[in-house]
Order: sequence, then C-alpha cells, then structure tokens
Amino acid sequence: MAGGEKSMKALREVWKRAENSLCADCGKPDPDWASSTLGVFICLSCSGIHRNIPSISKVKSLKMDHWDDAQVQFLAKHGNAVTKATYEAHIPIYYYQPTYNDCQVLREQWIRAKYERKEFTEPGKQLPYTDGVKEGILWKRGRDNGQFLPRKFLLSEREGCLKYFTKQDAKEPKINVKIDVINATFQPVKIGNPNGLQITYLKDNKTRNIFVYHKSGKEVVDWFNAIRSVQFHYLKVAFPIASDNEIKNRLTRNFLKEGYMEKTGPKQREAFKKRWFTLDHRRLMYFKDPLDAFAKGEVFVGSRENGYSVQKGLPSGTQGNFSWHYGLTIVTPDREYLFTCETETDQLDWIAAFTSVINQAMTPQEYAIEAYFKFKS
Repeated sequence: MAGGEKSMKALREVWKRAENSLCADCGKPDPDWASSTLGVFICLSCSGIHRNIPSISKVKSLKMDHWDDAQVQFLAKHGNAVTKATYEAHIPIYYYQPTYNDCQVLREQWIRAKYERKEFTEPGKQLPYTDGVKEGILWKRGRDNGQFLPRKFLLSEREGCLKYFTKQDAKEPKINVKIDVINATFQPVKIGNPNGLQITYLKDNKTRNIFVYHKSGKEVVDWFNAIRSVQFHYLKVAFPIASDNEIKNRLTRNFLKEGYMEKTGPKQREAFKKRWFTLDHRRLMYFKDPLDAFAKGEVFVGSRENGYSVQKGLPSGTQGNFSWHYGLTIVTPDREYLFTCETETDQLDWIAAFTSVINQAMTPQEYAIEAYFKFKS
C-alpha cells in the first residue's frame, strides 16, 4: 500500500471513531473538517470560525485536503474526547453551550472561549460572567421611536435583579427587574444586528420585550452568561433541594417558534389579521410588529390532560376572511383560537411546536399561570 493510501486509511479509521461522529464545537452530525493543531473534528460552519483564529487552529477538509502521516498521528492521539477533556474541563454549569442551531455570535464566542482564551481549562478561573455583578453600556432600542441608544445596565446577584438607566449618572433606574422573571435569547435577524439580544421579563404577568446589542460579540455573550450565572445562584437559594441540572433547565431559554400567522377574534367572524407570534413555552404571544415592547395579546397553552389540543385546519363554517389557507386550531377548555399560515410547511412546524408543549405535563407554577389567564379573561 502506497504511503498516501496508508495515511488516508489511517485517517478514515480515526474519523470513524464514535467520539468523532459529532462536531466538537456545535454537535452537528458527520463533521468532515478537522483542526490539525487542536486535533478536533468539526463541521464546515465551525471550521470557518476556526479559520478566523489561525494562531490557534489550522483547519483542513477530511475529504479534499492531503493529510501527512504526522498530522494523522496527531489526530489519532487527540480526537474530540481527549481535546474536550482539556478545553472543556471546567465549564460552569450555567454557561450556555451552543448547538448548530444557534446564531454565529454564540458559536464564535464559545469556540474562542475554549481555544483562544482557555476559559475552561482550570478550576476557579475569574471570568467576566462569574463576578455576581456586571455593569456596562448596551445599545437599547427605544420603545416608541425605534432608535438604538446607549444605556447603562447593571446586573446584581446580591440584589437579584437587572436594572437599566436612561442616563449614565442617573441615580434611579428606569426599570428594576427581578432576575427570576427574566429571559434572554439571541435575535440577530429580528433585531437586525449580528449581536442582537432580546431580553424579556414579566410585568404584571405580561411579557415586556427589550431589544439590545453590543458592538463586541464577546461583550454581549458575556452579558448573556452573566444573566444565566446570576439566575443560577438566585435559584440555588430559592430551591435548595433542586439539583444543579434541574436549576440549569430553568435558566434562559430559546423561543420554541416565531413567525407570522393570521388570527381572528373570539367571535370567529372578524377578518383575520396578520400578526407576529412568539411561542415561549406555554405563552403564545402576538404582536403587530416583531419589535413591539408589549404583546397585543397572550394565550396560555396547557397540557393535553387538561383539555388543550391542536388541530390541523379550521372548523367548518369559519366565516372570517383570511388570505392564507393553511389553518390550525388551538382548542382550550374555554374557547378555540383560529390561525392561518402562509405555507403548509409553516402550518406543520407550528403544529409540531404546539404539540411538543401540549404533550408535557404542567408544573404547579404553570397551573398558577393558567389560573391567572382564566381570571384575566
């Protein structure tokens, strides 16, 4: 067997190991790139991020590039498991580890945090999101004028809250939000900035949106993980018998689905109106514009055992005028909610999202939220 063929055979054998079947950085199946300096197998998308830090990582295609014997031996000696044991040895439990479904800034800062800044290689390392307090400027979208302006934000573990101030020297904050009612999720497309972050919180049991960004990808991801850190420590005190993993599952969450649908009113004879919908677990919110601060309305989506279901299509005899023809119906104990989607793909995606929520049993806290929605209506 010629030397080149022998190297390729050895490369394929390392590549086929179970530990190397997912991208080391985002978990995408069947990675076909690798770093010849770090020894990890990665996907095409993550290889592009590695290529931007050439002092740390040299990437090559496993299919198209030539690998010499020394490089193959290096891959064989390392691989994803060995390299992760070094670079992911001490990740704080609250630190958000992105997947291939997450946005570019999250994935890039995760890769840079691991390999370039070596944030997780030793225990107890002091990091920007571990102090229990964070203060700085974020560019916040004005609720009424839509302009992004610099605002001072302060996150405090001791006080268990997030504040923002309209002026640098202001003594009183514009808002002061308890950390346990806050959610944060990256929204680069919606906000129109690659580092766009949507912060939501409950005010009088209604969801309020704040849209922010920072020019530095590192800084905005540090803010995101600082929020998760403060939430984690707050919930550890509030729920002392809960496991770390149970608490981790109660930290910031991505929305299950967002997008446009048409809806009609409770009498089901009104014209259907186009609205932007956000499904945040059991809260279905709808907005006139995706960047509105407050929802025009919210619908509670309970569990199947409590009388909630989702059905494809609209009830026969639906009278309201609608321009989209892929309907779906949310059935609750009190009424039916009718929606239409622009495409069949949208319709099926929404049905799948609603089904995933409806199939889950409700928690005691969710029964309390359901009771509030019924009282309000």
